[in-house]
Amino acid sequence: MRQNVSGLPDYIKQELSEPVPEEVSRFVQSLVRQGNPLAVIFYGSGLRGGIQDDTLLDFYIVLNRQADWPRSFLARSGNAILPPNVEYHEIPVAGRMLRAKVAFVTLAQLRYQTGFLTLDTTVWARFSQPVRLVWVRDKEAESAVCTCIARAVVTASRWAAFMGPVHGGDALSFWKALYQKTYQTELRVEKASRGAGIVETYPRRYAELLVPCWEAAGVKFTQAGEGLLPCFSAQERHKLEQKWWLRTAFGKPLNIARLIKAAFTFTGGARYAAWKIERHSGIKVPLTPFMEKHPLICGVPLLIRLWQKGAFQRNVRS
Repeated sequence: MRQNVSGLPDYIKQELSEPVPEEVSRFVQSLVRQGNPLAVIFYGSGLRGGIQDDTLLDFYIVLNRQADWPRSFLARSGNAILPPNVEYHEIPVAGRMLRAKVAFVTLAQLRYQTGFLTLDTTVWARFSQPVRLVWVRDKEAESAVCTCIARAVVTASRWAAFMGPVHGGDALSFWKALYQKTYQTELRVEKASRGAGIVETYPRRYAELLVPCWEAAGVKFTQAGEGLLPCFSAQERHKLEQKWWLRTAFGKPLNIARLIKAAFTFTGGARYAAWKIERHSGIKVPLTPFMEKHPLICGVPLLIRLWQKGAFQRNVRS
């Protein structure tokens, strides 16, 4: 079953181009000067809920080549083998410090990870949600990224058809079932019900997208009363069950492997940890250049110092 996204880019392009807060645009303008990216995608809670003092923004930077962003050979190799790498960045904007987690993929990786064949659910599930293209190098890059985002939404809808109500339901019930399953597949600190909240934040968007996405994915369906009913044969359903089992089996190991990789490739990890500690305990952690460069070596002494200052007891009482 081939996916045809030709009918979706106009809708997705319009969504991608919707305005974002001026602070986000200025942050990204400063960020992209550090390398040679193709595009920057804004997503996550900062997009949905706005910027607060403790907001951690989320971006994906799309590269043409791994060498287009300044990193060590180890970091580039890790990103080539098991994308994405993640970096933490702090940039002052209009007298205010903005913070972000920034993930990196090449355009080729983005194409593959938004398609139906990938065993990794994280990228297509994330980009099937509302995102914004806040910076792009040129029209060619814009078209390529837009097509990838459209493919992510179509891939997600195809899985939603399989995971939704067996006897049919409204469009939102299919998307909610999908996100519940993908959250269970990943190592997430959020509850599986978080996906339903995302759908309920954009009900019209999800309701309008489902049928065009099913048509693009080649999913056959009928009307079931006031709802929709995908038409899968017993053989098709069995094959999809096997394919999803593989994604479930690989999901958590892939996330664990990324966490292990991050211990050696997470640029800015020491500053990120210091900010999180201050945010949750109120204790400011002074960072030396050596600590920033060698966070693993300095981790144990830092934990001992925080214990002596009562950070962990303070968190328990709170």
